[in-house]
Amino acid sequence: MVYHSSFVDEEGVTKACGCPLLPLKTHIKGPAPVSDQESTDIVDESITFFRANVFFRNFDIKRSADKLLIYLTYYINIALKRLEGCRTLAEGTKAIINLGLEDVPVPGEPGFPFPGLFSPPKSHKEAEVVVNPTKI
Repeated sequence: MVYHSSFVDEEGVTKACGCPLLPLKTHIKGPAPVSDQESTDIVDESITFFRANVFFRNFDIKRSADKLLIYLTYYINIALKRLEGCRTLAEGTKAIINLGLEDVPVPGEPGFPFPGLFSPPKSHKEAEVVVNPTKI
C-alpha cells in the first residue's frame, strides 16, 4: 500500500509549479510558512514513508501534497546514494551540502525527473521559488 500525505488541499496554500509550499520546521527564511516544532511536516512524512513508498512504481496522486511527497522521496533517494561512499560524518555532511548547492532543473526543463507531474513556472519569480527558495 502506498502511503499518501496527510496534508489536505486547503484554500490559501501558496503553490509554485503546482507544488504546495507547506509549513516546514525550520529557522531558515523562505516562501514556505514555519511550522510548529512539535507537529509533523512534509519532510518528516517523507522520511517516515520513504522505506515503504520507494518500492512502488506507480503512485496514485490524491492531493497536491502527494506530488511533493513523491519529489522528496526522490530527493532522499539521491541523498542516500551520495552518502553511500562517505566514511565519516564530515564527508557525509560535505556531500549533502554539495547536493543542496547543485543546479536544479525547473519543471518543464530538460533533466527534470518528473515531466508532467508539475506545471512549468509561469514567471521568473515562480521559477526562483522552485530553484532557490531561500533567496526570496
